[in-house]
Amino acid sequence: MKKVFTKTKGLTDVPFSFCPGCTHGIIMRLIAETMEELNIIEDTIGISPVGCAGFSQDFFSCDFVGAAHGRAQAVGIGVKRALPDRVVFTYQGDGDIAAIGTQHAIHSAARGEKITSIMVNNAIFGMTGGQMAPTTLEGMKTKTSPYGRDIESTGFPIDLPKVIANLPGAVYVASVSVDSPKNIAQAKKAIKRAFQVQLAGLGFAFVSVLSTCPTNWGISPVDSLKWLRENMMPIYEMGELKVTEEVKSL
Repeated sequence: MKKVFTKTKGLTDVPFSFCPGCTHGIIMRLIAETMEELNIIEDTIGISPVGCAGFSQDFFSCDFVGAAHGRAQAVGIGVKRALPDRVVFTYQGDGDIAAIGTQHAIHSAARGEKITSIMVNNAIFGMTGGQMAPTTLEGMKTKTSPYGRDIESTGFPIDLPKVIANLPGAVYVASVSVDSPKNIAQAKKAIKRAFQVQLAGLGFAFVSVLSTCPTNWGISPVDSLKWLRENMMPIYEMGELKVTEEVKSL
């Protein structure tokens, strides 16, 4: 019998523990496959914060360092500067990188730090109970916005990739999704390119991945995919938002 699929060596044998319908597992698999394809598993150090993203250290086969809430990029920069020959990536939720970690995201890009950052955007604080996040959509109901997000009092959702793309030190910025096979393939290409940018020593690479959170959204896994397509994609600009000439030549 012909084998058509093999589990990537970039993942451990620990089963994913995410809620049914959560797409964290898909995103992690794409990162793991990228590490294997680029033959960098042994040379990679991941940085995990708290929340759902904090479980990543259990699932990846590479080395990992834990960081405090919002500080994954600060820790990652320290690791990269101390060990410049290693490949360093951060795996963070939107409630982490776009809230308490915003300053690190902005300045990592401004300085052109040679790390790769992956943001999982599900428009809500996932593990901490479903509170409103900086990425929560206008009118979206959460534990702390039970009547829907009111932009008059809490402002508009932040499209962090668009902000990062304006900074010169960011050489590759993409916003992708994992809601369909086609989009999963596009997400894989973006993630792989973000790692290739670091291997080439070109600068800061940032990929935002739209993800679902059926538990805190209060809908089924199937409906959550539809909700993401109908509500999040029109708000968050999709595609490769910034590709410098050096990156294009990779």
